[in-house]
Amino acid sequence: MKSWPKLLGLALGTALFAASFAWLLLRHGPLAPVGVQLGTIVRTDLQPSVFGIGTVEARSTYAVGPVAPGRVLKVLVDHGEEVQAGQVVAEMDPIDLDRRVQAARSASLRSQQALKAAEAQVVEAESRAKLAGSNRDRDLGLLAQQAISRHVLDNSTSDAERAEAALEVARATAAAAQQDLERLKAEYQGIVSVRSSMKLRSPVRGIIVSREAEPGTTLVAGQAVVRLINPAQLWVRTRIDQARAGGIQVGQFAGIVLRSVPGETMPGRVARIELQSDSVTEERIVQVSFDLPPPHLALGELAEVTILLPSKSGVLLVPSAAVAHEGAEAGIWRMVEGHAHFLPVALGNQDYAGVTEVLAGLQEGERVIVHSSAQLEPGARVREQALGTR
Repeated sequence: MKSWPKLLGLALGTALFAASFAWLLLRHGPLAPVGVQLGTIVRTDLQPSVFGIGTVEARSTYAVGPVAPGRVLKVLVDHGEEVQAGQVVAEMDPIDLDRRVQAARSASLRSQQALKAAEAQVVEAESRAKLAGSNRDRDLGLLAQQAISRHVLDNSTSDAERAEAALEVARATAAAAQQDLERLKAEYQGIVSVRSSMKLRSPVRGIIVSREAEPGTTLVAGQAVVRLINPAQLWVRTRIDQARAGGIQVGQFAGIVLRSVPGETMPGRVARIELQSDSVTEERIVQVSFDLPPPHLALGELAEVTILLPSKSGVLLVPSAAVAHEGAEAGIWRMVEGHAHFLPVALGNQDYAGVTEVLAGLQEGERVIVHSSAQLEPGARVREQALGTR
């Protein structure tokens, strides 16, 4: 009989332990409800935005190289240097071009002298022809007066004809000399232009971004010696999800945050929307230019871009954190009688403040699950709790 109190105490202790264990298991263990935080559907104004990641690129890149095959003689600039439009950045080996220029110049000077001689011959031939013509006219008058014989007139007429023929020859020789001079001048100017092209000049004011050849390197026509960009014309090549790129238009405001300056948003504008999209990643390429490019910007630097779309008034908004996906279907989770239920909804634009437009499926004032302490499943037990508590 004395053992009954001990047995009763043992039974009560076991029952209390089992109850405590069950309470802990259901309240804090793996069988406990999932803790969730709820949010409310509100109706207000929306400033929708589209977010994308991109890289800084130059709008225009200039490759400076020879127009004909040759060997690099000098490279006068280096990476990072600023150059002016027309500045000589490199020089190709002219080989024998200097001698050819001198020879062409000498030939042109000789042709000028030959032209002067031909023009002098024309003047002389004109004088002879004029004199011969005067003699013929005089003899015609004398023959009419029977002061000379017919033979004398025939001689003066023959002399006049020979003088006219000599004048035509002199004029033709002068014309040929003029054409020869023009040809030699053109050849000389052409050789001078080729010689001038041996000095490679910057087409614009810019910054050297790469030095691709050194003295002694043999290049083909069009191969770059240096590359430069205009630092005032930089933009961010941004990739935007095709599903959200429909409202983007040229000229829209954009905020640019560089990876090197994470706390600063730089103003920009949508400069161009590429016609060719990326079919693999399902992204649209949007070029966003800086309103005022920052100094010492590095090409290829990553940047976060937020493009502001036209604002909307009086739209239903749900916290973006509440948006979930079940397969390919977008929706939200609701807490119904302590259990999680997935509700498909039609969603619209999203803004940088973390809210998303609701097009259909929810009403103003409804409560939805924004955060959960574990992955939700349809029908899972849930309970509302503050963040950081159980």
